[in-house]
Amino acid sequence: MNQSKSKITAIGTYVPDRVLSNADLEKMVDTSDEWIVQRTGMRERRIAAEDQFVSDLAIKAVEDMVNRYGVTVKDADMILVATSTPEYSFPSTASRVQSKLGIVSTGALDVNAACAGFVYALQMADGLISGGAYSKILVIGAETLSKITDYTDRTTCVLFGDGAGAVLLEADESRPGILASTSGTFGEGGIHLYKTALSEKMDGEELKSGCLVQNGREIYKWAVRNIPDGVRELLDKGGMSPEDIDWFVPHSANLRMIEAICERGPMPLDRTLTSVEYRGNTSAASIPLALQLAIDEGRLKSGDNVLLYGFGGGMTYAGSIIRWMI
Repeated sequence: MNQSKSKITAIGTYVPDRVLSNADLEKMVDTSDEWIVQRTGMRERRIAAEDQFVSDLAIKAVEDMVNRYGVTVKDADMILVATSTPEYSFPSTASRVQSKLGIVSTGALDVNAACAGFVYALQMADGLISGGAYSKILVIGAETLSKITDYTDRTTCVLFGDGAGAVLLEADESRPGILASTSGTFGEGGIHLYKTALSEKMDGEELKSGCLVQNGREIYKWAVRNIPDGVRELLDKGGMSPEDIDWFVPHSANLRMIEAICERGPMPLDRTLTSVEYRGNTSAASIPLALQLAIDEGRLKSGDNVLLYGFGGGMTYAGSIIRWMI
C-alpha cells in the first residue's frame, strides 16, 4: 500500500462585520491615520461582536468553505484549531467546533503557537495523514485578538484584528500538496510577546497581567534578522530556488516588517501575499485570509507553488511549501 500524502482541497474564511478604521482609532488614542499607515501599512481591521467568540468565527469560516466548494466536513476525522484566544482554557475550541458542526466521530485539538499556529497545524495534519492515522482533517486558524487588546495602548491597539480561515486537508496517494516543512522556536524571546494566565512571572521577571503585551521593536528585529534565513533553509530542504515559488505568504504582522524581510531576500515583495492592509494582524488567521484574498483577486491559481511562513509569540516559526491544487 502506498504511503498517503495530503493536499488542500478547499478553503474558506470569515471576518466580523464591524470595521475598526484608522479614523476610529484616532478618536480612541493619540494616533493618526498617517502615523498608522506609515509604520504598519494598516488601514482597517475587523472586530468581533461582544457576544462573538473564536469558535463562532471558526464555524463561519468552515461554512464559507462548504458553500464555496460544495465539500462535506461531516466525515472529517480530526479538527485542529490554531488560536491564542480561546473562549475557555477547556473545553478546547476544536471541541466546540465539533459540537456546533455536528461532526459525530472526530478528534479535536487546539494548537497554541500564536502567529505561527496555522502553519504548525497544517504540518501536524500533513503528518497525521502521511502516517496513515487520518484521512480528512479540518485545519483552522482563528482569533479574536480584540478581546485581549488594551485599547489605551497606542503601540498595540492599532495592530490587531479578528478573523478566521479554514482549509480541508485530505489524503491523496498520487499528488502531494505539501512539499517541504520546517519549524523552530527561540524560547528566550517569549518575554517580548505574551498574555498572562496562571503566572505573572517569566524567568523571574514580573509581567503585566491582563491584556496582550508586545515589545514591537524586539519582535521586529528578531523577525527581520531570522526569517529570511529561515526561508532560505526551507527552500534548500525542498530542493527549490526562489524562482520556483510563485507566491510567498508570510504572517501578516506588519507591512513594514514584511517589506524589510523581503529586502533581505530571498523572496521579493512583488510575489508576496498579505492580508494586513484591511484585516490588520490576525495572528493564526492571517495566512489563510491572505490566501483567500489572492484567490478572490485571481492571483493565486491551481498549480502555483506557495511558501507559507508563520512567526510570532514564543518566539515560534513554521514554514511550509505547498502546491496549490484547488
